[in-house]
Amino acid sequence: MNEWNFFLHRLVPALNQGLTVTLALIVPSALLGLLGGVVVGSLRVYGGPLWGRLACAYAAVFRGTPLVIQLFMLYFGLPNLGITLSPYAAAVIGFTLCSAAYHSEYVRGGLRAVRRGQLLAAQALGFSTWKSLIWIVVPQAIRKALPGCGNEIIYLIKYSSLAYVVTCFELTGQAKIVASESFRFSEVFLVAGMYYLAMVTLAGKFLQWIERRLAIPGFGTL
Repeated sequence: MNEWNFFLHRLVPALNQGLTVTLALIVPSALLGLLGGVVVGSLRVYGGPLWGRLACAYAAVFRGTPLVIQLFMLYFGLPNLGITLSPYAAAVIGFTLCSAAYHSEYVRGGLRAVRRGQLLAAQALGFSTWKSLIWIVVPQAIRKALPGCGNEIIYLIKYSSLAYVVTCFELTGQAKIVASESFRFSEVFLVAGMYYLAMVTLAGKFLQWIERRLAIPGFGTL
């Protein structure tokens, strides 16, 4: 097989197939991870002694252990408890749980940056604590936390390359298969790296667009 045939008829179709799986992993994991991060971050700041400590413990566990260990526990460990996950479900749940722990740290910082007087003012107007958080404090905190959360989404794109360790063959998994069959490791992983670089670049542009859209006139960007 000559060079062009290898790239056009073997490598690119395989990587495109892996790219589809990678995007199917990233999109739900990013959205659910951000939502989980908002919940956990809010509990860490306003959850009181019990929920605050539980949320801190959750963040400590998932930030303090390697993601690959978390994936192994979900895919290979849970069947011992009678819970069997598909490779895709194990990967999405693992990425979501890990991403939410990191997002919670950025959201916690954003919540701390919002003046407490706004919460007290909302409560004086009759809002409950949680309604004040949902409608007044959290939207401001998300805006302040967006650069950090965006960085976490960039990391998530690269985390997704670990999904193949639980037999979910995304971009890196497909590249590994093609490289093992053809012994063209340098060319295959160079092209796979270009796929990741393209995804990160596009995600960065999209996040910058969101930051500009959320900028408040007179206060500059985030």
